Amino acid sequence: MKVAFIGLGSMGMPMAANLARAGHDLTVWNRSRKTPEGFEGKEPPVAGSIAEAVRDAEAVVTMLANDQAVTEVVHGGLLDNLRQGAVHLSMSTLSVAAARTLAEEHAKKGRDYVAAPVFGRPEMAAAAKLWIVLAGPARGVATIRPLLDALGRGVSEFGEEPWKANLVKLGNNFMLTAMIETLGETFALMRKAGIPPKDFLAAINNLFQSPVYQNYGTMIADGQHEAGFKMSLGLKDVRLALAAADELHVPMPFASVARDNMVEAVATGGADKDWSYLARVVQDRAGLD
Repeated sequence: MKVAFIGLGSMGMPMAANLARAGHDLTVWNRSRKTPEGFEGKEPPVAGSIAEAVRDAEAVVTMLANDQAVTEVVHGGLLDNLRQGAVHLSMSTLSVAAARTLAEEHAKKGRDYVAAPVFGRPEMAAAAKLWIVLAGPARGVATIRPLLDALGRGVSEFGEEPWKANLVKLGNNFMLTAMIETLGETFALMRKAGIPPKDFLAAINNLFQSPVYQNYGTMIADGQHEAGFKMSLGLKDVRLALAAADELHVPMPFASVARDNMVEAVATGGADKDWSYLARVVQDRAGLD
């Protein structure tokens, strides 16, 4: 399939490489000029503009940081140059409001907009082991499905309204934030009592048997917070979850607590650290080094 891939960040670059590896005819574009990496010597052409990238594509994949970035790309040449029958596959984590607006704008032009945000960190993207949350019109979904096979290990589908996939992703990220917060609080409690966090982690890993607890627990126990998913992006997603909750009249008090603690983490130098750094805020409050 002829594919335009827009957004070569820490997630987008390995995802684009996997599409090329699967045999898709790829053209890439990034807002800041980047040399494609990880393509095993078969780097795709870099378009000089959004319009050039998407003009001949059967599918356009966007993997960008936030609502503003995606909206600017869509209004900056993507939608006006998306050919009849082509599909915009939006894999970014967006607000419910933005997803609704983008779907409406595409529909007015007679183009399909499919949302497919992903669960997973950059190393999972590189290994094509992402879990994909999918929603969009049936025709568009059928067109882009071969791309998903090259990007992930499975798909959960949520109907034909793209915003629902984004809401599921935001709910997942809130749950991960809550897990990081509770790990940080519990590890602080254990350390104050003289119990090594790694010993406690071994015990809960036997209980939960979850790679998510194991991976994040190890990062927190080791104090290693090299960014896989930046704190600033995690804060953005919790805010978006709260905005959706407000619209749907759902109280989420713990999300408010997590947001405030993430704001503190950003304010104290953690914006570009992994969001597991949230646990460091809790430990600092407890007087731990």
